Amino acid sequence: MTPSFMPAQSNGEPPSRRGRRQESIEDHVGATHRAWLELVRERFRESGLTLEDLVNLSGYSKARISELLRGKGYYPRWQITYSVVRSLNVPVWPLRRLWTAAAREANKDDAWIRDGIQAVLLEPERRPVAHKAFTEVMGPAYTAYARALLQGEQRAKWVVSEAFDILWLSWDEASSSSNMRRYAWQLLRSRVMLRAHRHHDGHPDLRAAAFSTVTQSQIDDIEERFAHIGKIADFFDAIARLHQDQRDIMILRYLCGIDPDAIPNIVGFSPAKTHTDDHHARWALKSAYPRHDNRE
Repeated sequence: MTPSFMPAQSNGEPPSRRGRRQESIEDHVGATHRAWLELVRERFRESGLTLEDLVNLSGYSKARISELLRGKGYYPRWQITYSVVRSLNVPVWPLRRLWTAAAREANKDDAWIRDGIQAVLLEPERRPVAHKAFTEVMGPAYTAYARALLQGEQRAKWVVSEAFDILWLSWDEASSSSNMRRYAWQLLRSRVMLRAHRHHDGHPDLRAAAFSTVTQSQIDDIEERFAHIGKIADFFDAIARLHQDQRDIMILRYLCGIDPDAIPNIVGFSPAKTHTDDHHARWALKSAYPRHDNRE
């Protein structure tokens, strides 16, 4: 099974490898833990190694490694995680950041995390130059998108950082894909949507964004401000109900203030496709809310 944030293989088949099929990840595993675990499991499948091979390379028992690969039991210590990922030639620095975030997600305290990290001496590791350049260019737009959906600067930066670390770990696949920018955007969107507030039917809840529009910041009277919120909350909710590609363009253009000419490069679509989605989304919103200005 390809990790949930990665595009499926063209033939729909997993890479061949010796040994029996891996058991599923435990249901209780948190979002960040699952993200790095899926990557490690994918690398294990691609390696052609057996579990016995991994035992010999890592120095840990078959039972311990099997539990780690399934996310079974307690959250794994960094020492065994490091031994496994190094045996599989997984980049360690981005994996360690994801491991640390997932440890906090699993309610591990700072002392437990620090002790594990200090027990392993890491050598310098240089990330791909192209990955560094890509993250520097896309960082501001990605963060603005995450901020619009998550309504918090620190949360937005953390999720973008997580997405970029996952992108580093899957860089070979991403850079060899037919549309790397689309690959990266779908990854970013998947990480944001995992944390976004949702309605019961699954679409994200954008109504909180009604509190942070430009118009809202210019209204001094509290009663008038609440009345304005009431008028546009449903409109923001209508944006959230659009097809995800149209919704992304609306958010980037009208909530984040991104230059329309820059959006195709951000989302990985052609200018024609982006223009068409923008036109259809604005038509749908104007038909449903003819009195509202969707640039608000």
